[in-house]
Amino acid sequence: MSKVVLVTGGSRGIGAATSIYLGKQGYSVCVNYRSNESEAIKVVTEIQQNGGSAIALQADVSQENEVNILFQKIDETLGKVTHLVNNAGILLPQMPVSEMTADRINKMLTTNVTSYFLCSREAIKRMVNGGSIVNVSSAAARLGSPHEYVDYAASKGAIDTLTKGLSFEVAGKNIRVNCVRPGFIYTEMHADGGEANRVERVKQQIPLQRGGSPEEVAAAIAFLLSNQASFVTGSFVDIAGGK
Repeated sequence: MSKVVLVTGGSRGIGAATSIYLGKQGYSVCVNYRSNESEAIKVVTEIQQNGGSAIALQADVSQENEVNILFQKIDETLGKVTHLVNNAGILLPQMPVSEMTADRINKMLTTNVTSYFLCSREAIKRMVNGGSIVNVSSAAARLGSPHEYVDYAASKGAIDTLTKGLSFEVAGKNIRVNCVRPGFIYTEMHADGGEANRVERVKQQIPLQRGGSPEEVAAAIAFLLSNQASFVTGSFVDIAGGK
């Protein structure tokens, strides 16, 4: 059976690394992006240059109608999704809870949580012969990110709960749902929070004394998606250097 994977937020960071990794493993990859078309095309080009199959499709996956259209386009071009990596998310500037507005909180939750629900819903409809979903959460779900990103941490806590509940809900359909929780990874996302060098500042607090690479996260995602993890569901892999 052909393997068709959707990677949301696939144009940069962990999403880009995962798209490229899966392309090398024989998946037909849909690289989803919200606004950065040029970076998404770069990812697709690299996959194709390595002999893989990939397309780039724009969609804001927090919007229900755009998710519906995205999956329809995948149906028409690659075939029905058999694997899903829920990765799209945002990080907003560092701020204590005492200063957060409802608009900020709602934007965080809609982007980081609603999108995972919507994409999971559409993928499950198509996984009639079984399938695999990996949600990208964060070590922040365990650590809380006080004084910086409690709203982000809370959104990722919701993803942990989604992973556990959904894994039970669809196990009878032979659909596995697992989760990775990256820690301090060298990606562009830290700049979105206003501190591009955040990993360098905190790495001495990490038992392994360094930040992680997007490729290290991609390898764990690929394992959980694969048949090598055929008896693994509702599980969490922390990729955080021991923190």
